[in-house]
Amino acid sequence: MRADTFQSPDYYLTDELFTKEHLLVRNTVRDWVKKEVSPIIEDYAQKAEFPKHLISGLADVGAFGPYIPQEYGGAGLDQISYGLIMQEIERGDSGIRSTASVQSSLVMYPIWKFGSEAQKQKYLPLLASGKMVGCFGLTEPNHGSDPSSMITHFKDDGDFVILNGAKMWISNAPFADIAIVWAKDESQRIHGLIVERGMEGFSTPETHQKWSLRASATGELIFNNVRVPKKNILPLKSGLGAPLACLDSARYGIAWGALGAAMDCYETALQYAKERIQFDKPIAGTQLQQKKLAEMITEITKAQLLTWRLGVLKEEGRATSAQISMAKRNNVQMAAQIAREARQILGAMGITGDYSIMRHMMNLESVITYEGTHDIHLLITGMDITGISAFK
Repeated sequence: MRADTFQSPDYYLTDELFTKEHLLVRNTVRDWVKKEVSPIIEDYAQKAEFPKHLISGLADVGAFGPYIPQEYGGAGLDQISYGLIMQEIERGDSGIRSTASVQSSLVMYPIWKFGSEAQKQKYLPLLASGKMVGCFGLTEPNHGSDPSSMITHFKDDGDFVILNGAKMWISNAPFADIAIVWAKDESQRIHGLIVERGMEGFSTPETHQKWSLRASATGELIFNNVRVPKKNILPLKSGLGAPLACLDSARYGIAWGALGAAMDCYETALQYAKERIQFDKPIAGTQLQQKKLAEMITEITKAQLLTWRLGVLKEEGRATSAQISMAKRNNVQMAAQIAREARQILGAMGITGDYSIMRHMMNLESVITYEGTHDIHLLITGMDITGISAFK
């Protein structure tokens, strides 16, 4: 295992845009990733196993619901702090960031925003501490980019509802204690339900043979006449806008996270190019390698400024869904391209587990698809600037 000596690139001195608290949060998580994630992540990726022992550490560094108010167990931090936490965790591994992102934006966020006070008091402190882990059920086997066509549904049964259906590609599903499940009632209105492990008829089979996010646990959610108490329905918002609001928060975190993966690939390639001698000089002194590295740092710098500005708008409550889509699409595509270019700089060594690049490259192939595919986000921007929907 190579020592993790990562230093984030900062070509335009963007650190000056952050407060002392922001930098403290970032550096705390960075140090934790260097100590706890980097030494073990390649082995877990090779084994296709999620390192569950990291959950308590993620909680300790405030990665679970960092913007959730302290009265509910969160850290009460701002949106830029949340972004920086996601950046540093994904610099370690996209799968680990996925666990934190799902917990924060897709489980804690809907309970905080749409839940009853009793639901907030019951679940949020446990989720923030890592004593409880959640997942989010929206995507179905036949309904991904078009969630409004979901068929998972429930019907009234006195103080309960009877839930039937299935969700797939669900991060954290195999070990989650609760699932925030989106399903239609008998009038076809979408609602969020808190489904707890142990409810009869609820199962979470794991998805195997993944080439991407191998250090993340992915599974299905199966509901076979599951009796869910009505008190577990999120009462404050229904309709498709509710899960889409959660996805906005998650996509915002992904925009920052992908930037972390890109930074790691760039730094790895830069250091390797300086050390690798060919034809009596470091390959960093050749024109083609300098072109690759110069283009990488340019794209990273542009993404840093884009993401910072989005963070300011998000904190002010002014970031639109379309703006978040643009940042998610741009940054993930940028990171995927940098990973591929960085792999070339390392030559054959780039495909080995001695370096992080190939793992990042494979992970980013999932990130470019989940939380809205690259093409869907492109069409969201297109609809926003033209006023015409291309979806129907």
